[in-house]
Amino acid sequence: MTRALPRTHLNSSRLTRFLTQNAMIDAAPVADDVGQKLGDWLNFRQAIALHGVLNPEQPTAAPPPAHLRRAVTMTGEALTRHVEKVRAQLEQSIAQGAPPGSGLARIDMPPAEMAEAMEPKTAFEPYRRFYAAHQRQMETSIQTLRSQVRGQLSQSSPRLQQLAALDAAFENILSEREAVLLAKVSKLHEKRFAQALKQHLKKQAEAADAGAQAKPAPAMSAWLLPMRQALRTALQAELDTRMQPVWGLLEAFNTHTTATP
Repeated sequence: MTRALPRTHLNSSRLTRFLTQNAMIDAAPVADDVGQKLGDWLNFRQAIALHGVLNPEQPTAAPPPAHLRRAVTMTGEALTRHVEKVRAQLEQSIAQGAPPGSGLARIDMPPAEMAEAMEPKTAFEPYRRFYAAHQRQMETSIQTLRSQVRGQLSQSSPRLQQLAALDAAFENILSEREAVLLAKVSKLHEKRFAQALKQHLKKQAEAADAGAQAKPAPAMSAWLLPMRQALRTALQAELDTRMQPVWGLLEAFNTHTTATP
């Protein structure tokens, strides 16, 4: 039996909720018409390309490329397991390091002591590199996975072949905008990091000025450890967001294979 796949709701992705709850962005407004918003994003060339996918000249979709025809056809269960395995490996990479044999690069969180020894203006830089490296790893892995799932659809019915072509067109059209938007998340973390570090240094200075009778200076972990965890939580939420197209393709594939005798 095909497993239930994760679902999301428009304007309520895990990443959006995380950023809103942590006051990093304002609450999302009521969604505008999706078609109108998409139309605002497309340039003339992209609109024509999308129109060609939605309105093919021939009633039957063209056969898949040769390299896809040579691919091994997978069952819905096998494809679901493959998708879940890749997602789980990326999730583990964010949480505690890439699992052995996954082929993923190990991207370690910077040592906590580094932030205290660095200038406030540059203290976030190792964390920015950590965040950006995970974003690149997710992008590369999920692009490959998405292409693999499309390959399975392209070997199926004409309707699924058209869906695969439509997804490829959307990925090509929206990938640049997605990259720009997701890159802003690191900037939001940097701003929050700088504010927290500034408050920490202020409290340390106040404790030093108060002398020996005052309470001990606040430990670095009091503010830094929650910030480090917030980076991982945001990356996990971003992983969910990046996986949504894959889950959608997989659900369509499983629905088709379940309905087909």
